[in-house]
Amino acid sequence: MSEPRMLLFDTASVYFRAFFGLPSSLRSPDGRQVNAVRGLLDYLARFITDYSPTQVAYCWDNSWRPAWRVALVPSYKAQRVAYGDVEVVPAELTAQVPLIRDVLDALGIPVIGADGYEADDVIATMAKASSVPTEVVTGDRDLFQVVDDAAAVRVLYLGRGAGRHDRVDGAWLRERYGVSPDQYVDFAVLRGDPSDGLPGVAGIGEKTAAGLLASHHDLEQILAAAQQGLLAPRVTAALAASVDYLGAAREVVSAAVDVPVPAFKLELSRSPADPARFERLSAELGLGGSAARLIAALAQARST
Repeated sequence: MSEPRMLLFDTASVYFRAFFGLPSSLRSPDGRQVNAVRGLLDYLARFITDYSPTQVAYCWDNSWRPAWRVALVPSYKAQRVAYGDVEVVPAELTAQVPLIRDVLDALGIPVIGADGYEADDVIATMAKASSVPTEVVTGDRDLFQVVDDAAAVRVLYLGRGAGRHDRVDGAWLRERYGVSPDQYVDFAVLRGDPSDGLPGVAGIGEKTAAGLLASHHDLEQILAAAQQGLLAPRVTAALAASVDYLGAAREVVSAAVDVPVPAFKLELSRSPADPARFERLSAELGLGGSAARLIAALAQARST
């Protein structure tokens, strides 16, 4: 029997990378674009093969821009809003999302979300509650905050793709950014993230943020040092100008760890839950080698 271990996918992050990373020429027999569907299956097959999980889940953004985060930082993801609360997403990708849900359902792999929360929050909650080694597959650096060496939680970061992904643990974070996992939220708040509409503190980039955290450990102690005149005048002035942002942004960047996550059967089966439906979807969507690779990966997985 294989050692129990959990694999959590940041679903939207994965299918966005599949969509933009694979050619649009990947189409179903009736002409529909299916590169995101096929790419997601390829990611799944690759990580099942490489990490032998016994439990798998796809975590979902029931709310991609929660109102409570926007209330704290109104610019949060604002540049990605098409209208109302609708995200700017290519139409060719939007059309594939229901297909992804259908394929995952046929496989019997749960898709887990919670109303009012993002996938990051679901992942952080499940990782914190996990009693087995847990890997998180994502292209989102914000999830580096869930890394916990003592609890055997690490991130499989897709910055370079599935085949060349980074295995992020505490040592990786210290080498790459000069911070520990428990400092990553404060590091991200200080540095900012334009892709999420978080401005950061003007004039404080990665190196300065890491240096401040190395000297003062966390945001509270950095602000205390500024009040005591222990920081460079330029840094003190920048922090003072951003003091309202800092507290709010910290709550926005921090993934919730107490989300009411519904209960699902997470155990990975060695075959699709509904083989006939999966075979039909594979034929209708022209999933070809992607479906075959996944079926082979499932068959080779050691049962629990």
